[in-house]
Amino acid sequence: MTSISPTHEEQTIFTAIKNIALIICGILAAAFGLKGFLLSSHFIDGGVTGISMLLAQISGFPLYVLILFINLPFIILGYQQMGWRFSFKSAVAIAGLAVCLAVVPFPDVTPDKLLTAVFGGVFIGVGIGLAMRGGAVLDGTEIAALIVSKKYPLLKVSDFILLLNILIFSAAAFLLGIESALYSILTYFAASKMIDFLISGIEQYTGVTIVSEQSEEIRQSITENLGRGVTIYQGKRGFGKRGDRSLSIDIVFTVVTRFEIPDLRKEVKRIDPNAFLIQHSIDDTEGGMVKKKPLH
Repeated sequence: MTSISPTHEEQTIFTAIKNIALIICGILAAAFGLKGFLLSSHFIDGGVTGISMLLAQISGFPLYVLILFINLPFIILGYQQMGWRFSFKSAVAIAGLAVCLAVVPFPDVTPDKLLTAVFGGVFIGVGIGLAMRGGAVLDGTEIAALIVSKKYPLLKVSDFILLLNILIFSAAAFLLGIESALYSILTYFAASKMIDFLISGIEQYTGVTIVSEQSEEIRQSITENLGRGVTIYQGKRGFGKRGDRSLSIDIVFTVVTRFEIPDLRKEVKRIDPNAFLIQHSIDDTEGGMVKKKPLH
């Protein structure tokens, strides 16, 4: 019985529907984090959202208006740097968040400040992470960070976001008080962890490079016992203190989840106790045999 593969048009439609669903869920989650937790306790988040919340508390302007107008310059910059598709999706997502904040009633979940800070950050992080999965942003900070890092190569994206948030929380400490600023920092860390979790996923992948004279046996063990694909590089052994000659050697590279690393290391050490392993985290993967194949 033959299986019918989806056409390119069907895959495109499915991807578009999935992205729209992710963005809508992200909008609802972020709005719930803001209205259900943070606003009643006068806590803020980091980034452009944090700036909007801070200005809303000291000026009295509605938060949904400030989120729209403060993010607008970043959307324009995103259009110039990343194209109309990304800019349009982000503009619609941010507008959707503003509308949701304006018209959707959310209950005030808890008066407990610690729970408010942690779970407010969790829901905001879930919202931003889902929107990013859908190809949009709910906060213009990432756009600004990418543009600044391109213009000033020595300034990393993470460094720019860190500096911006230091300024925001310093202003919050001065305008809202030390306690509110400290809880807001906790909110920001909770949101950041949730974003990382949603972007990387529970199956965070790790690239492992293995240098060993027993490369063929290691390759067979990885593919047959662990069910993972491998890539073989042709390398040369360098000169060392032991007087090793420059001999050709096969280098094994594979991608596994963090849960599979102990089994991989155990297999490699069983075959060659002197094998040289290098591990490095991978943000995302696409194509190839990343998912584990069934073993027989």
